[in-house]
Amino acid sequence: MVYVSQQRSESKQEPVNVPVVLSPAVVRAARQIYRVYYEANPDRIQNPIGVAINQYTYRGKLIMTRKPILLPQECFVPFSLIEAPEAA
Repeated sequence: MVYVSQQRSESKQEPVNVPVVLSPAVVRAARQIYRVYYEANPDRIQNPIGVAINQYTYRGKLIMTRKPILLPQECFVPFSLIEAPEAA
C-alpha cells in the first residue's frame, strides 16, 4: 500500500495532514494513463499535477491545473507517485 498525505481542514486557517491509502494497482493504472498521454503527446512540456482515477474501474483523467473535486469512488494520485520508481 502507498500512503499519501492529503490536506483537510475543519477551518480555513489550519490544514491537517490525513494519510490516504492508495493500492498499488491504482498507482500502476495512473502510471499507465500518464504513459499513454505522454506517448501520444511527447512534445507537451507541462506535467500534470496528478491523475483522478476510479478505484474500481481504473479509468482516470490527467489533472493539469488544480486538484479536482472527486466522486466518492475516485481518488487522486499525485504526479510525484507517478514519476517515482516502481518498487519491485
